[in-house]
Amino acid sequence: MGTWKNIVAGATVALGLLGGAAQADTIAEIKERGVLRIPGILNEVPYFNKDPRTNEWQGFVIDMAKDIATTLNVELEVVESSWQNAILDVQSGKVDMAFAVTATPARALSVSFSDPTYFNSFIIVSANEDVQGKSWSQLNDAQYTFAVDMGSAQDLITQQYLPKANILRFKTRDEAIVAATTGKADGLVNTMLNGLVMTKRAPDLGEVMVPTPVLSTPSVVAINYSADEVFKSFVSGWAEYNRRIGNNQTWIVNSLEPFGVTLEDMPEGFGFGG
Repeated sequence: MGTWKNIVAGATVALGLLGGAAQADTIAEIKERGVLRIPGILNEVPYFNKDPRTNEWQGFVIDMAKDIATTLNVELEVVESSWQNAILDVQSGKVDMAFAVTATPARALSVSFSDPTYFNSFIIVSANEDVQGKSWSQLNDAQYTFAVDMGSAQDLITQQYLPKANILRFKTRDEAIVAATTGKADGLVNTMLNGLVMTKRAPDLGEVMVPTPVLSTPSVVAINYSADEVFKSFVSGWAEYNRRIGNNQTWIVNSLEPFGVTLEDMPEGFGFGG
């Protein structure tokens, strides 16, 4: 009996050692490859921007990814993609992770999420004084028309909080901006980050408004489900640490500076740290 217990105990230890070795695979693969791969989206400031003269990528997502790459002692490789394909890139193993992903239940069926890197609130950009100061429930009325880019997280918000309002859905954000600028819509539903840049680029759009209750969504890093727990824990630990000490907000604010956006432009009490 004692011999059998010793065998079982030995097998348990061996499995534990094997499990520990397996857990290091994802990071080991990245280090062996020498690069950390992420998807990059063209002309999506302040998240991403590719300089056509130098082909260098900029934006706060790039700064975040570079920090992770530096921690792993590897280079950063940006694979040109789109918001629609970023999750597929993670699933297929084309990239190691994708940043600036809104954590939704539907996406959780496809990829694993890290802890939040920052929080982004849903807002309305409008020049219509009648919209100002109103809650989501007050704006949920057929007298109001809002523009939104189809299939986005903000589109989901309009379906949940503005079902009675008239919603104009467009294939691109630029089309939605035009609708709001030309008066076809009373305002544009989007996120705080995009809204701050929009109002600087197109002042005729109006002001950023934060209807109550404040609807805040976590922005996370998407990771392939097959990645090991050590890697997932590392990415979540990185996200939590840098969000709590303010590094992530600093990277975001720095990326907004070229557009003339500062912390003073943000509504009182708002912060990306959650």
